[in-house]
Amino acid sequence: MSTLPYSQSCENNKSAIAAVIEPCFSQATQVIEIGSGTGQHAVHFAKLMPHLIWQTTDQSAYHAGINAWLAEEPSPNLRPPLTLDVSQPWPVKALEKPIIDGIFSANTLHIMSKAMVEDFFKGIGKHLALHGQLCIYGPFNYNGQYTSDSNRNFDLWLYEQNNQSAIRDIEWIIDLANQQGIVLITDHPMPANNRLLHFEKQREI
Repeated sequence: MSTLPYSQSCENNKSAIAAVIEPCFSQATQVIEIGSGTGQHAVHFAKLMPHLIWQTTDQSAYHAGINAWLAEEPSPNLRPPLTLDVSQPWPVKALEKPIIDGIFSANTLHIMSKAMVEDFFKGIGKHLALHGQLCIYGPFNYNGQYTSDSNRNFDLWLYEQNNQSAIRDIEWIIDLANQQGIVLITDHPMPANNRLLHFEKQREI
């Protein structure tokens, strides 16, 4: 296990996330994970939801690590990573099924630039099926305010790493989703001052 990429935060939050997304994706047949990172979430969630295809994606630099986890903890419904850049066309022709009725992303929107976040939602609006489910995990601000001192410190750290990164305002995120016919269903409080936003695509744009 020591040779695998490892995120302690993924290990800490995977069970709490799973408890929320399992019912959200209970009717899904294929979930696209945007930004699979180390691959830890993918191997955990795929085992818990054998009824669907769990398709990993990320930038190519992360593929080796994701594939290492898939080799360590294989599941018949888990697929090797595709390269997905939210600012480029999605690799939909490489998907096993033509319908994307579930999308999951964790700890990505605060890493992306504002333009990339906008592209993220445009891509989801284009490719998520009508009545498809979208689940997004991470920290968010409310009414322009941090929800904790730890999030404030994290945001400062993000800016030092990349001045295009930042914790996003939930009101802006909801607006971007609404522009794509995607509506917030539930905003779940999560451990460590994070949230899990559950959306549904309710109209075509």
